Amino acid sequence: MAKFKECAKVVSQERIGTGIFSLWLQTEQVAGEAKPGQFINLYCQDGSRLLPRPISICEVNKEERQLRIVYRVAGKGTAEFSGYSKGDEVEILGPLGNGFPLDRMEEGKKAFLIGGGIGIPPMLELSRELKGEKQIILGYRDELFLNEELAKNGTVYLATEDGSAGTKGNVLDAICAEGLSADVIYACGPTPMLRALKAYAEEKGIECWLSLEERMACGVGACLGCVCKSKEVDSHSHVHNKRVCKDGPVFLSTEVEL
Repeated sequence: MAKFKECAKVVSQERIGTGIFSLWLQTEQVAGEAKPGQFINLYCQDGSRLLPRPISICEVNKEERQLRIVYRVAGKGTAEFSGYSKGDEVEILGPLGNGFPLDRMEEGKKAFLIGGGIGIPPMLELSRELKGEKQIILGYRDELFLNEELAKNGTVYLATEDGSAGTKGNVLDAICAEGLSADVIYACGPTPMLRALKAYAEEKGIECWLSLEERMACGVGACLGCVCKSKEVDSHSHVHNKRVCKDGPVFLSTEVEL
């Protein structure tokens, strides 16, 4: 799969939540190759921060060669990114990872698109490109973001920890409260959420694709810094591991142990 390292230009940036930013980048090649569920590496301008920051692709405009990331400020690197404005340049590498399989949705099938916290952004491009009936279940701690944009591409159901919007509880609570069902699950979010969805999918006999969130170093499969446990022996490391950045970040739930 082709990937490119290039100098992208900031088209626009806005804060859409507490510590959450939406950044559009002008690219030469990356946006043209990007698929739902893939990510890019962003390199800091501060030379003391050697490792890139992997951030999921939220939206793609192939005609304009632009892509969007939505991220939460979590440290010095993302804090630097949040200060960028129109015209600033940032070095990126991508698109990276395998992305979500779009061919699992046959005519008449229903899908769950499930995002939790900062796992919500990759659901936007997926909801735009995936065919079939889309039920989009979003889990928040409190403050909502991207839910109105996602509602343009499917039926949105909300779950909040404090009960301020939608169902009080988590995404599975919302699924049960609304009496929802699906043939395929696509999900991205924190590991406890994915672990619960894996168990739910196995109990219900539903095909389930999980995008794992792991801290990454190289982003290209060389350093083995983001391995997860797998059912099968990995051909690269010869143990029961898969590299989230290279083999994933999207896995069939039955392939991985969480």
